[in-house]
Amino acid sequence: MLTDTSTTVVRATLPAVGAALPRISERFYARMFADHPELLRDLFNRANQASGAQQQALAGAIAAFAGALLNQPGRRPDALLGRIAHKHASLGISPGQYGLVHTHLLAAIAEVLGDAVTEEVAGAWSEVYWLMANSLIAIERRLYAEHGVLMGDTWRPWTVTGRIRETPDVVTFVLNPADNAPAPAFRAGQYVSVRVELPDGSRQIRQYSLSRATTGATSRFITVKRVDGEVSAQLHDRTERGAVIEVSAPYGDVVVEDTSVPLLLASAGIGCTPMVAMLEELGAARHTGPVTVLHGDRSPGTHALRADHRALAGKLPGARVHFRYGTGPVDHPADTLGRADLTGVPLDPGLTAYLCGPLPFMRAIRTQLLARGIPAARIHYESFGPDLWHGRD
Repeated sequence: MLTDTSTTVVRATLPAVGAALPRISERFYARMFADHPELLRDLFNRANQASGAQQQALAGAIAAFAGALLNQPGRRPDALLGRIAHKHASLGISPGQYGLVHTHLLAAIAEVLGDAVTEEVAGAWSEVYWLMANSLIAIERRLYAEHGVLMGDTWRPWTVTGRIRETPDVVTFVLNPADNAPAPAFRAGQYVSVRVELPDGSRQIRQYSLSRATTGATSRFITVKRVDGEVSAQLHDRTERGAVIEVSAPYGDVVVEDTSVPLLLASAGIGCTPMVAMLEELGAARHTGPVTVLHGDRSPGTHALRADHRALAGKLPGARVHFRYGTGPVDHPADTLGRADLTGVPLDPGLTAYLCGPLPFMRAIRTQLLARGIPAARIHYESFGPDLWHGRD
């Protein structure tokens, strides 16, 4: 927890620092990449940097953590920290990199806020940072240990042994360990990072959900939608059978923990991938409880894994399936992904919800769930890319 002195300083300065965090984040990344250009080339997502999404996520995470320290002293915000730690472990973040971040973050705060950053203010926010950083390092150490790898060493070579065209812009890649070592176990809902070398020599990383729950088998499946001009294009256009790519161990904290309660698996677009794996895992466990499956897409032809989605749900005696296609009105939260909302969908009392898809879709579903009496603690979500919900929920 924060010391009493730092608590007083952070409480007094949080409004000013919070308001300036978007500019602080922008300066932080500009400083760090100028000093270490290899980080932008080989670690950070260049598309998210260009769009500003990563800067927003960093600002939201810092504000949320500082707020938690002030509002719930002595209680660690595990949900926030766990989400970040899983992402960091999938990227191979090591403890030494936290010192680099601290240097440039504190310098960015001083640049943006100027003379308002006294020695006392800098010390208090440094304390906030290291409380967050050391908590993340501890969680990441445990995550690495669970997979038997050294901290920061998450990459293994995997061979592409199959390609399955799902839709015009979605391909499933079948992967097997190139080193012939056992494939790591995982839970449905988790993801892996994939690192590929691009034509300009950079190595960019993206996360993809494991779309089959075949945890006891050697093969792993990732289902990739063409969404940017870099990694997904490299995989779609240049990664054929026999290619070897670098893949991380599986991470992610959005998994079905309690099967004694009714479940809602709601997705839109390529967000169906973890839900299909969850359905497979539930089927393997002979789950008989209520499961509501909701998915929205532009059309049946753009619904990746549609046959698997329906067939796996059909194996569960308590499943109800709602597939919704077509575009809604322009102001609808999921206007490009079908009318995928909860209108007309019966919800079982006490359910736990799992969401995956575009942020507007997930926010809309979450809002409807809260309005229908589902507690926020029972609503879990997986976000592809930077988690822009930090600081909003």
